[in-house]
Amino acid sequence: MGSPLKLSPRSRRAELPPLHELTQTAAIREAMQWFSRERQWITEQHLQLCRIPAPTFLEGRRADWMVTQLRTLGWDARIDRGGNVVAWPESSRGPYVALTAHLDTVLAPRVPEDIRLEPDGTLRGPGVSDNGAGLAGLLAIARLWKSAPPVEPSSGSLLLVANVGEEGEGNLSGMRYLCRQSSIAGRLRSFVVLDGPATDHITSRALASRRFEITFNGPGGHSWSDFGTANPVHALSRAITQFTDDPRVLGGAARSSWNFGTMEGGASINSIPSDARAKIDLRSECPERIDELVTILTGSVDRALTIENERATIGGRVTARVREIGSRPGGHLAEDAPILQYIRAVDSYLGIRSQVDCASTDANIPLSMNLPAISIGAGGQGGGAHTTAEWYHPDGRETGLRRVLLTLALLLSEA
Repeated sequence: MGSPLKLSPRSRRAELPPLHELTQTAAIREAMQWFSRERQWITEQHLQLCRIPAPTFLEGRRADWMVTQLRTLGWDARIDRGGNVVAWPESSRGPYVALTAHLDTVLAPRVPEDIRLEPDGTLRGPGVSDNGAGLAGLLAIARLWKSAPPVEPSSGSLLLVANVGEEGEGNLSGMRYLCRQSSIAGRLRSFVVLDGPATDHITSRALASRRFEITFNGPGGHSWSDFGTANPVHALSRAITQFTDDPRVLGGAARSSWNFGTMEGGASINSIPSDARAKIDLRSECPERIDELVTILTGSVDRALTIENERATIGGRVTARVREIGSRPGGHLAEDAPILQYIRAVDSYLGIRSQVDCASTDANIPLSMNLPAISIGAGGQGGGAHTTAEWYHPDGRETGLRRVLLTLALLLSEA
């Protein structure tokens, strides 16, 4: 491979990134072709990592595997106190441009064979797209960067992170620790987050969300002899209906969503439940709108509690509690942010048609701290995320990884 391009410091006020300078070097041209030559190796890594279960809060085995792989590739890799895999060049002190991908999945394979590679190259099984695609991309960049660095940064260095706690109730715990508590938090300059495969989006606006658990408790009893006792399941069902039927829920100018994702309670069909629980996810492009939805939610719970207790004819009454179990902060990049200029210029060069969007990803944390961050796909095609029918096909992976490579090179050229 050709000699790496040594990038000189540039002003942040430059109108366009020096893509022409980058793409004319032998090192970058060779690096762009490397992804095609190593397609089979990348697919093998993708298959292996997805066969290691990594549900949220139980990412340890996959983290250990990632550390081993990164050390084999020549990186100084370790697991930090937050559970994240962090890897950097030897003796590097930053500042850092962080390339990240989350380790955890919503569903996990029960046995390795649940993740399978079909004759046409399609990977099937839970987590192969979200976020097997991102982690495989992280490993591809890791191998390329150490075997033949395509650029010599003028300042700072590349940091690789495979973080925990992105999905579900993980509440972005890994990224929170990295950005707020880790020993390198103050040396993190910018972030490129790899999440899934799609290259048609650039997430530069962080979608705020809050999650709550609603719990109703009561005395319980026999379905016949204690009939008339206040029933927690009835109260919870009424609270959900009160909330979803409230006309104020459907109002508001900002795009918002709500979802009662889990519901449980009771012990048997002929027992009055002593408890009932549900979890709800509230999201909005406007944080103030979430506060409005929270007010409607708590009011719905209070009304349902009152109605159920008024209907009770014998026995004790039910009680209710609304407990916050997660909160993801919002934030956004300015339209003229250099990192957005870079990715747009790269997309134009590669012929990628993308648009800026708003979503909830690991980028929420740095964006909420006014740190430059984008979340993009690692290339390829995928679908069925968060289901057992999840799939991924590598067609287009090389283009996605070239996009990552050029964006990182431009970020590392910043003074």
